Amino acid sequence: MPRNAIEMTVELKVDGKEIPLSEFPQEIIGNTAVAMAQSLRGVDENWKVIEIRISQD
Repeated sequence: MPRNAIEMTVELKVDGKEIPLSEFPQEIIGNTAVAMAQSLRGVDENWKVIEIRISQD
């Protein structure tokens, strides 16, 4: 694991069904979400949970 890596758990649910993720997609989704959230003002660097919900209209 790289020196600056964050240990995290990533879960993906689509319409309530949990989608199994291997390590690679967990890293891609998790690192992308963390980078986006941490770039925003008001996000504490010691966050515990980041939640993103996407819905189709």
